[in-house]
Amino acid sequence: MRVVMIGGSGHVGTYLAPRLVEAGYEVINISRNQRRPYRPHAAWQAVQQVVLDRQAEEEAGAFGQRVLALKPDIVIDMICFTLQSAQHLVEALQGQVQHFLHTGTMWVHGPSVVVPTSEEQPRKPFGEYGIQKAAIEAYLLDQARRNGFPATIIHPGHIVGPGWRPVNPAGNLSPRVFELLARGEELALPNFGLETLHHVHADDVAQMFMGALAHWSTAVGHSFHAVSPGALTLRGYAEAVASWFGQQARLRFTPYEEWKDTVSPEEAAMTYDHIAHSPNGSIAKAQQLLGYRPRYTSLQAIYEAVSWLIAQGAMEAPSLS
Repeated sequence: MRVVMIGGSGHVGTYLAPRLVEAGYEVINISRNQRRPYRPHAAWQAVQQVVLDRQAEEEAGAFGQRVLALKPDIVIDMICFTLQSAQHLVEALQGQVQHFLHTGTMWVHGPSVVVPTSEEQPRKPFGEYGIQKAAIEAYLLDQARRNGFPATIIHPGHIVGPGWRPVNPAGNLSPRVFELLARGEELALPNFGLETLHHVHADDVAQMFMGALAHWSTAVGHSFHAVSPGALTLRGYAEAVASWFGQQARLRFTPYEEWKDTVSPEEAAMTYDHIAHSPNGSIAKAQQLLGYRPRYTSLQAIYEAVSWLIAQGAMEAPSLS
């Protein structure tokens, strides 16, 4: 079968494209440039690369037809961020593809009520990203119910793996947080450090896409959480990282409104988004319907990413492996 991936050279695509090739799919990747995947793999030699600027093509009203012209049996959309963008693509593909998979986000939920959060809980998204992604999900599921459009939505948590910085125990991307813990120095965390982060290794997200393809009849018309088996509290995450370096975490807790003045505005804003959402997702539905079995816990995935950062000289700390 012929699979067209849109934005397939990013974090998840780095692992998904080789999985698809090895499973016998013919794979075409649409991207704006020829960026190399985060992890080299011989399977990429079998992936056909098509250079397209999605935004420019959508503005010209041509993107959906450009995708359709590639004659896909399956379309995997990794980079759709607005309802209008989703509508444009669905209108072109209606009745033309066997499966359409959309990459969502755990942030469609907004604040949790019952944790771990199931896919069926009512949505209360906030922030432009979460609101748009929730609107896309609602639209795709409605199209599946009313018009038989074969949509499946995969909602990843904080994607992590070698090649990029993981969301740290303070809820932002600063490597300094890991460096302080590695040296046994004091780290300030917002509030009581009890908000949660829910990471997932990029390869486990890729595994879920493969599971959705393999279980088409139970995947179509549904959304699924692609996260590790369990979320982390900020303080528990910090204590675990310190232990990797033989240290005991020295943590100080400060109300967010005071804490935010100790970091850059960009870091403060990112931390606020993460702790305000505090994702904590259930994988029970994906386990039951797709056979999802994540290989990595949150800490195992983060350990691999931090090891890579140290090896690349992107943070100053003793080697972990």
